Amino acid sequence: MKVLIVDDEVIIRTGLSTVINWEDSGFTVLEPAASAEEALLRIPTERPEIIFTDIQMTGKSGLEMAHEVKKEYPDTEMIIISGYDEFAYAQQALREGVSDYLLKTSRPDEIIGAALRAKERFEQRRYEGEQGRANETVVNRSFLRKMITSSSHSNEQTITELWNRYPNLRVIKGKQLLQAWIISTQIEELGDTGKAEALYGTLGEMLTELLPCEWLPWNESVLLLVRVDAENNGWDAVEWAVQKAGQVLNCQIFAACGRSIESAHQLREAVDTAVQANSYAWLLSHEKIVRYEELGERKGLRVVCTLEEEVTLSSLLRAGSTDGLQVEIRNIIERIKQDGQATPSSVQAYLNSLLIAGHRWLERAASSIGYSNLLTNGEEVDKVELAKRPEQTLMHHYESMMKQYGLMVSGISPVQRAVAYIHDHLDQSLSLSQVAKHVHMNPNYFSEVFKRETGQNYIEFVTQAKMRKAMSLLSETPAKISEVANQIGYEDIKHFNRLFKKFTGQTPSEYRGKS
Repeated sequence: MKVLIVDDEVIIRTGLSTVINWEDSGFTVLEPAASAEEALLRIPTERPEIIFTDIQMTGKSGLEMAHEVKKEYPDTEMIIISGYDEFAYAQQALREGVSDYLLKTSRPDEIIGAALRAKERFEQRRYEGEQGRANETVVNRSFLRKMITSSSHSNEQTITELWNRYPNLRVIKGKQLLQAWIISTQIEELGDTGKAEALYGTLGEMLTELLPCEWLPWNESVLLLVRVDAENNGWDAVEWAVQKAGQVLNCQIFAACGRSIESAHQLREAVDTAVQANSYAWLLSHEKIVRYEELGERKGLRVVCTLEEEVTLSSLLRAGSTDGLQVEIRNIIERIKQDGQATPSSVQAYLNSLLIAGHRWLERAASSIGYSNLLTNGEEVDKVELAKRPEQTLMHHYESMMKQYGLMVSGISPVQRAVAYIHDHLDQSLSLSQVAKHVHMNPNYFSEVFKRETGQNYIEFVTQAKMRKAMSLLSETPAKISEVANQIGYEDIKHFNRLFKKFTGQTPSEYRGKS
C-alpha cells in the first residue's frame, strides 16, 4: 500500500519517510511532496492510498488539499500530522474527511499505528465495494439471462430495466445495432473446470474493456452482447477485440455472431442465431469467426453412409484394425469439413449412421456364428461429444464394438469361426481351401466337419449365405441389381439371377418389387 507524505519542512518530510520502518508493515513510501500543489499534481498518476499531511504549509493548506483529494478520490485515507494541538483544527479536519489527527511529536509506533488503522479501513471499504459490485453483477446477470431465455416477448418495462442495468447496451435506432456473440476457446489442456471458468472470466472482462458490451458465462463459453455502429455492422471492432484477447491470453478463440438486431425486443432472436452459428464451431474451426448470415445457404450433406462406406468400416472392424479405422475416420472428417453444404445437424445424422452401420455389422456377425447371448448397444452416443469431438467419439464406440466381437469369437469352434469368416467375405469368391486355411485345418477334414456341424456341404452353405445377403441388400438399399451381385462376389449377372430365382422363386427385380 502506497503512502505519500506532504510537508513544506524538509526535515519533517525526510524524517517521516526515512526514520520509520514502513516496509516491515507492508507500506511503500513515495517520494515526499513539498507542498499541497505538488501533491495534487502527482496524486492522479501515483495514486497513494494513504496521505500524511501537515495543515499549515506555503500555498494551499493540508485541509484544503484534503477537501480536493476526498472529492476526486473518496477512498483515499487522509491523516493530519500537525504541530497544532487545537480542537478547532481537529473539527475542521473531520469535516474534510480526515480520518486521523496526529501531532508531529507522535512516536514512530503511533504513526505506524495510524497508518495500519487507515490501511484496515481502506481494505474493508474495498472489500465491501467489491462484494457490492459482485452482488450487483450476479443480480444483473440473473436478470439478463432470464430475459434472454424467456419464451415470452420482452415488454417495455423489462427493456427499460435492461437499459437501467446496462446503459452501455442502449442503442440509437438507425445508428447502432446490438449483436450477440458466443466466444469459446481451446481449453481442453487446462483439465480443470475452475481454470476454464477463470479463463472465460478473464476473457469476458478483457472484452468489456475493449468494447461497449456485457458478458455472461454461457455453456463453457462467453455470451457477449455488444453495441456496434450500424454503418459497418460493427464487425471490424469486434473482430479486432476478439483477436486482441486471443493474443493476450495466448489461446485459440472461436467466435460466432448471431443476427444483428435494432431493438431489445429481438434479443432472444440474436442469441438463438448466435447459438446456431456457434454449432459450427467444429465444422468451421479453421475460420475462427463465423456469422449467422453467411450460413443460411447451406443445405446439408447426405445423412446416411453409403454401402461402400459400410463395407469398408465392417472390414476394418472385423480385422480389429484400430490404426486403419483412425485413418478412415480422419479421411471422413476431412471430407465433411471440405463440404460447403455441411450443416451441424446433417453432420451429426451422418456420423450417427456410421455408428449404426457398425452395430449392424456386429449383429450380422453374431447371427452368422449363432451367438445366442444378448448383444449390448454399448454406451449411448453423447450428441454433444459427437458434435465437438467426432473423431474421438467414433473411435471410442468402434473400439467397444471390436471388443464385443472379440468376446464373441473367442472360444467358438473352428467351424463357427469359418462361418463368421464366410459371412464377412461374401463379396469374394471363397474357396473351401481358403476358408480351411483361415481356421488352420486340412481342407478334406474341414469339409467333413463343416457338413457334420452345419448340415450342409460347403458350396450349398456359401451360396445360401450369399443369397440371403442379396435379399437383404435388395430390400434395404437402393443399390442396383448389378451392384448387389458384385457385393456378394458375382460378376456374371445372369448367373446371379439364376441362382437367386432358384433360391427364392423370384427374380431379383420381382423380389424387390414385392419387398
